[in-house]
Amino acid sequence: MAVTDQTPPQLTRAPVANAFGAVARAVPLSLRLEANWKLRVALLRVLGAAMILSSTGLWLVPGAGADPDMNLIRIGISVVFLLIGLVLMTAHDAGNRPEACFDPVRRELRVLQAGSRGSPRTVLRRSYDTLGGARLTAVSVQLYETDGSLLIELPIGSAAMRSQLRDQLSGAVRILT
Repeated sequence: MAVTDQTPPQLTRAPVANAFGAVARAVPLSLRLEANWKLRVALLRVLGAAMILSSTGLWLVPGAGADPDMNLIRIGISVVFLLIGLVLMTAHDAGNRPEACFDPVRRELRVLQAGSRGSPRTVLRRSYDTLGGARLTAVSVQLYETDGSLLIELPIGSAAMRSQLRDQLSGAVRILT
């Protein structure tokens, strides 16, 4: 017969030494730079289907089959519409989008992009000290240069991500209102 300890362990909260220690243990935030590609791809596919249907619809027009010159023009237009429609229908979501990473340990912003083999490579690396300011809105974060020009604008997925980003940038970057 085995004896097991059934008492739960007593947990105590250790006080945090300072705010920088908490930031140093934080997980880096990653934001994807993405436009509304799902909507764009859907619209391109609908346009491609309309082009393919219109290429066959040219032959359904009544009374236009008597003129041989008009038939030659309709064949050319039908082939062009069919090829453009096929190209639009096969459009796909680009998977090579850059990713922004806010690193609390190194206190820097890195923009990573996948290379030809899929491994990420750093496209932009900026220390928080070299940024002029940050403006946090409900849907995006805008980072500015020291001269006031816009460096980069990134979409924010949720309110929790926005508050984590605000906590990470406060004290290191001037937060604009």
